[in-house]
Amino acid sequence: MTSAAERPLLFLDVDGPLIPFGSPAGHPRADPAPASSPQGNPLLPRLDPGLGPRLLALGCPLVWATTWMEEANEVVAPRIGLPRLPVLPWPDAGAGDGPRGLHWKTPLLVEWADGRPFIWVDDEISGMDRQWVAAAHPGPALLHHVDPAEGLRDADFHAVAEWLGVVTPR
Repeated sequence: MTSAAERPLLFLDVDGPLIPFGSPAGHPRADPAPASSPQGNPLLPRLDPGLGPRLLALGCPLVWATTWMEEANEVVAPRIGLPRLPVLPWPDAGAGDGPRGLHWKTPLLVEWADGRPFIWVDDEISGMDRQWVAAAHPGPALLHHVDPAEGLRDADFHAVAEWLGVVTPR
């Protein structure tokens, strides 16, 4: 069995993948957002408490890769059953320094991974990000785009699990 230290990192965005932007009517597991909600975000009721256990079951070390920063641990993690996770720090400057179309997170994810295989789950991944990672990252990487209207679905978990099965057979 592959140890946790050898498993690919899983970088996780919040807005889009965990908090879908689509109509709550399209999300049977989510209640319509109230006018206000704890921590001031009316979309928090769209968090699916079943996502945390499913993410943990993938067996990858999880890392927040979100502008929520530490607030992801304080607000999101307890609502979906995740423990406190490392948070990828974002620089105050330098965003957008790469080629046109490159997401500002991409170079930071590659740097944090430091050659280790990784998965990036986000709703803003582009072809430029895929090209950049392929050229700049020596290890395997899965850049998995999630439909922001739907959030993480069964098909997303199947795609990640299938990739993990190829990259790190148990």
